[in-house]
Amino acid sequence: MIRLMALNQPRMAQAFIDYMASRQIEIKLMPEGDGQFALWLVDSQHEAETEAELAQFLSQPNDAKYQAASWDMAETRTNHFRYYSPSMMGMIKAKAGPVTLIIMAACCVIFVLQQFGSGRPVFEALHFPAFAGQEWQLWRWVTHALLHFSIMHIAFNVLWWWQLGGDIELRVGSGKLLQLFLLSAAVSGIGQFWIEGANFGGLSGVVYALVGYIWVIGYRRPEKGLIMPKPLIGFMLVWLVLGFVQPFMAIANTAHLVGLLTGVAIGLFDSRKA
Repeated sequence: MIRLMALNQPRMAQAFIDYMASRQIEIKLMPEGDGQFALWLVDSQHEAETEAELAQFLSQPNDAKYQAASWDMAETRTNHFRYYSPSMMGMIKAKAGPVTLIIMAACCVIFVLQQFGSGRPVFEALHFPAFAGQEWQLWRWVTHALLHFSIMHIAFNVLWWWQLGGDIELRVGSGKLLQLFLLSAAVSGIGQFWIEGANFGGLSGVVYALVGYIWVIGYRRPEKGLIMPKPLIGFMLVWLVLGFVQPFMAIANTAHLVGLLTGVAIGLFDSRKA
């Protein structure tokens, strides 16, 4: 199945489900928590047609054809709201493409190694190039983003990576997500190293790049389906500012800021090019 989008109005979603059912295309409605319900396309061969119809539906949800479809399907519908509960792994895979999953797995494996006696060797092998000759060890320009130093650190970063990176990969493609990861990891790493040296790590600079990219693309190219709610954007920006003003936590603030600007720049370039 393919996840299309999430809505907080299941009855509105049912109108679209009924309309597509009248066209012999099956869509299921599944709860996602916090009042959100996801639309899932059962047969991937109808993806292009369904995406086009969904865009039209979102622009005119009260069109008479959707109401008519609901009336027509009312007699044949066996279960007005039938919800399915996929497994946790199934939900993770459904929202994440191969690049998203590989980066998540790499972060988790490296974190486990760090916790079982290999913390120093792992850090020395993967940290940002800090000494003469290390600049030619090309993996170091991005592998610092895979290092995490606490449960909270990795949980925060991996969950945001899954949420934002998964959306980008499913909507724009694996190549774009990989490009964002490589560029933002390298550029945010350069900024952080220039300010504070190589004693840092984590995916948060990349996460802020994803925030910047979705922010710009959602505003300039909404038809791509990459939309980040304004409260979430506000939260991430407030967290960014707090990182610079609070004196208690060691946060790679420069990496966050540079990552955000990198994502914004890539988003501006992609939207202008399109």
